[in-house]
Amino acid sequence: MKTIDELLLANRAWASDVKERDPDFFTHLHYQQNPDYLWIGCSDSRVPANQIVDLPPGEVFVHRNIANVVVHSDLNCLSVIQYAVEVLGVKHIIVCGHYGCGGVKAAIEPPEHGLIDNWLRHIRDVRRLHATELEGLDHDRLCDRLCELNVIEQVRNVAHSTVVQEAWRNGASLAVHGWIYSVKNGVIKDLKTTVSSLAHYPKNSR
Repeated sequence: MKTIDELLLANRAWASDVKERDPDFFTHLHYQQNPDYLWIGCSDSRVPANQIVDLPPGEVFVHRNIANVVVHSDLNCLSVIQYAVEVLGVKHIIVCGHYGCGGVKAAIEPPEHGLIDNWLRHIRDVRRLHATELEGLDHDRLCDRLCELNVIEQVRNVAHSTVVQEAWRNGASLAVHGWIYSVKNGVIKDLKTTVSSLAHYPKNSR
């Protein structure tokens, strides 16, 4: 593990290398932020949003939390969505989970993890909603499928949010997508849950 001082030295070396390759990079980055994408992902350090879609800084607005959960009581996440939609004018909101998610694994286990159990309750609710489908799966397959179902449920929550509903009512070009990433091979799978208007996803839909 690198020391804090080594991280600071690495930062200076990185900044110097970037400026050598593109002298105007930081000047442009300083004055402009026009991302088309809002990424709602997991806090897992193995899933860096920009890097896995090969986009440079400034191209993706990012919100991350344990297990990429979107709930209507989380003012942090909702504020990010509002800023992204109403101020930055993003065109795509991507909810991206990943296989092997520690939050999902913890939600499958007995609730003995302390404070985080309050957060994991949202994932346990997803498991309860899909209990019939998940019944009988072995642990690994249960975890993988719950990771997928959790993303699908969060796409629904984003689509139900007042900010996104209002944007669609006002004719905004805005799509919400559900993806899942494999740490094993670096590949993203589209879960085919894209919603792009009220017509595609009415407010009373589950």
